[in-house]
Amino acid sequence: MKSRGFTLVELIMVIAITGVLAASIAVFFKPAIDSYFDTRRRADLTDIADTALRRMGQDIRHAVPNSIRSVSASCFQLVPTTTGGRYRMASDTVNDAPSPLPCNPSASCSAPLDTSTATTVFDVLSPLTAMPAVGDWIVIDNQNTTDVYAGTNRAQITNVATPRPSDGLQRIGINATQFSSGYDGGRFVVVADTVQTVFYSCVGNKLYRSIAAFSANPATTCAATTGAIVATDVASCTFVHDPNQGATQQSGFVWMKLVLSRSNESATLTHGVHVSNVP
Repeated sequence: MKSRGFTLVELIMVIAITGVLAASIAVFFKPAIDSYFDTRRRADLTDIADTALRRMGQDIRHAVPNSIRSVSASCFQLVPTTTGGRYRMASDTVNDAPSPLPCNPSASCSAPLDTSTATTVFDVLSPLTAMPAVGDWIVIDNQNTTDVYAGTNRAQITNVATPRPSDGLQRIGINATQFSSGYDGGRFVVVADTVQTVFYSCVGNKLYRSIAAFSANPATTCAATTGAIVATDVASCTFVHDPNQGATQQSGFVWMKLVLSRSNESATLTHGVHVSNVP
């Protein structure tokens, strides 16, 4: 019985036809596959840039008024806050001990903050979103950028207690400090001692968020490559700070631009943040 099979010529023809079909399919499908991966890379880059811009915007909005320092087009510095509120500006003439007034802060006497003299304790009238801790900083009336960095209008917290319900919600003790005389805004903010100032710096192909201590001397270069990495694949970044945006000179504006690039694909995002500089 004669066995049947493929001849060598037939096998070569099948291989040749399969190769032609494979090459044809590759010609038609490769652009679609490349386009899919390019789109995915652009989406990843856009997501990274958007997250980074939102993170910076959050810190900028919560910064101490007038605390943003523009170091260069590639980095800036700010003083972040954890909470803030209203402080008592005058004695409680109804519930305080009747004579003499004002009395010394105690269990039966309120603790107003008087900007005409040194303050060691004051009552908080508004709810705080986060409870301050001993060692944190109270900042009041930051009119000039250098004030909060030099320490002329900030005091370290020494005690946090609960006063009479009629006096307020918290009673905060601080190192003896006289704040800006004549300030009548009645507002304060709290800066955590563990995060005194924050740098956002583009160094190499990364965007860093690094923490630094208060310093009266402005930085001349971007912070070192330490701290948390906010974004990678950074091709370029631009930060522009205008401290006096608007006719009233009481609001600032920070414009941020990030360009991220990976495998010949890039994404460019910009974001602007208005900053209220009213202490």
